[in-house]
Amino acid sequence: MIRKLHHNAYRCRDSEQTRQFYEGFLGLPLVGTLELGETQTGRRTHTLHTFYRLDDGSHLAFFETSDMPFDFKPQHDFDLHIALEVGAEALQPMLAKGRAEGIETRGPSNHGMVDSIYFRDPNGYVIELCAKRPEHDTLMDPARNDARGKLQRWTAAKAA
Repeated sequence: MIRKLHHNAYRCRDSEQTRQFYEGFLGLPLVGTLELGETQTGRRTHTLHTFYRLDDGSHLAFFETSDMPFDFKPQHDFDLHIALEVGAEALQPMLAKGRAEGIETRGPSNHGMVDSIYFRDPNGYVIELCAKRPEHDTLMDPARNDARGKLQRWTAAKAA
């Protein structure tokens, strides 16, 4: 039924600053821009909706609007982060590029299934670039990793 992700959408402070990060720094092409003057319910709005394409055809999308307040703040990784898969050969050059451009940069981190580096985008979101480790597919196989059992034990422990 569900085929794949088409897009995830987030608020942005400034569409051009967001473009500079996602297209200029990360290399995701800007492929769509919708200027919205009215919502489907007839409410007037002044909103720009932009789309950046990933290699698999999915998109990251952003809304810039002054119609509704939004608390832009540096997000904690556990609250919100966007993880994008890259080849292992991309991690070190992107880490160096981020540091050279003065972008908040962290890593690398070995998470067992992936190696990751992190950046903070102009909106306060954490962007993770992750490269699969050789054991990724085994570690992410629910027939081998007891994912459901671990969740059930977690849930039971919280209730106790």
